[in-house]
Amino acid sequence: MKIAVNTRLLIKNKLEGIGWFTFESLKRITKSHPEVEFYFLFDRAFDPAYIFGPNVKPVVLFPQARHPFLFIYWFEWSVTRALRKIKPDLFLTPDGYVSLSTDVPTLAVMHDLNFEHFPEDLPWLVRWYYRYFFPRFARKACRIATVSAFSKMDIVKQYNIDPEKVDVVYNGANEIFRPISSSEILNTRSRFTAGFPYFIFVGSLHPRKNLVRLFGAFDKFKSMAESDIKLLIVGEKKWWTKDIESKFESLKHKDEVIFCGRLNHVDLQLVTASALATTYVSYFEGFGIPIVESFRCGVPVITSNITSMPEVAGDAALLVDPFDEDSIADAMFKMAYDTVLREKLIKKGFERAKLFVWDNTAKQLWESILRTIEFQYKSK
Repeated sequence: MKIAVNTRLLIKNKLEGIGWFTFESLKRITKSHPEVEFYFLFDRAFDPAYIFGPNVKPVVLFPQARHPFLFIYWFEWSVTRALRKIKPDLFLTPDGYVSLSTDVPTLAVMHDLNFEHFPEDLPWLVRWYYRYFFPRFARKACRIATVSAFSKMDIVKQYNIDPEKVDVVYNGANEIFRPISSSEILNTRSRFTAGFPYFIFVGSLHPRKNLVRLFGAFDKFKSMAESDIKLLIVGEKKWWTKDIESKFESLKHKDEVIFCGRLNHVDLQLVTASALATTYVSYFEGFGIPIVESFRCGVPVITSNITSMPEVAGDAALLVDPFDEDSIADAMFKMAYDTVLREKLIKKGFERAKLFVWDNTAKQLWESILRTIEFQYKSK
């Protein structure tokens, strides 16, 4: 069997949510199925660490696909030509982008449809691309996988897709995320927040991550508590907007908000495990990996009561209204001063995290691959 895979998001030191999904699931699948030939399609020079075994053959296709017009060229020309040459039994695309010009059976992993609900959060050209092409991708794909039951129903509803065509393949969390010692916590806090305890946010600084209300809630918490607790923001300012900037500049306690940019995975684990609590109050998520990473570290979580986040968090987190700064601020106050509640949530978080492991992700994705191939053989 031959499987071609879109691996353009496997970029050294730049793995994000979909990149980690691709890395962790394919690492396991390729090793578990040495009888299968995998062709990894990159859009740039690749890191040899991503060639997981002798059954993985890298293919570099021009150009680097990082712009809507280049997306079209890469998937409709470069990928299509490569698939004609490879003649795979399946094309797996972990970021949901599909070649509309190929007849190769395709399994698309669509993580979420945030752009359908909050199009104003994206530049107009990117917004146009997503909203024009993704409905077509969903119809073209032989099968779709997604990372939560919420996202499955969203895809079904938005694009009028048969629910039998969509599989739920939950994300996992990196095994490096674990509790650390008291001395490691002190050292980490000394490095990043001058020794002070802190709430942490991890993610791209994108409007849907709801930083405007998180900042406002933190300001209210500081006024309520008069504590030395900081807010640590981990992530690149790639999507930093005027609204986010304006809100930040208006804070009374903006000097207690610390930006540390993007971190390598070792430091990310340390700052997560050293936090007082994670504040992940997005207003739209297909899954929310930082929730599970925090659970694994023994760190309690404040997260939103909408989209996929209640599905992932269960009863192991404080759920808040992400559109209400008071709701978020009250949860921060509880996390800061109710030690019994914190310990209860930490214990539940450890149990909840056991549901979301990459071994399960790989197994579920492989089952979805087999369903796609089986359906195609039956339909011939």
